[in-house]
Amino acid sequence: MKLGRFGRFLIAIGVGLTLGLLIGWVFQPRYQPAGPESLRIDYRADYVLMVSEIYSAERDPLAAIQRLAFFSDRPAVRLVQEAIVSAEQLNYSRQDVTLMADLLQVLQVGPAGGGQP
Repeated sequence: MKLGRFGRFLIAIGVGLTLGLLIGWVFQPRYQPAGPESLRIDYRADYVLMVSEIYSAERDPLAAIQRLAFFSDRPAVRLVQEAIVSAEQLNYSRQDVTLMADLLQVLQVGPAGGGQP
């Protein structure tokens, strides 16, 4: 059986694909789980800004805390503080920083308004 030029090309592609998959998936896999905390600082600030915008529309601090809890195990107040610092360094608009500061203020007081139940 004589293989033509095209046949040898297809065999070479098949062998290369097979070797590549074996090396990448079996012999040297480098899987690293990537969660929200692995995002760059500007993306983290964007996430907190989005939560702040939703909070300004809904006025539900518990929902904001839940959204921030999805992002990290760290306290929500700490996340918002870091986002505000990052937003100021990255020259976010004053309105965006104010939205985050409003959320921070509510989180520092507490979701129930600071009063005892």
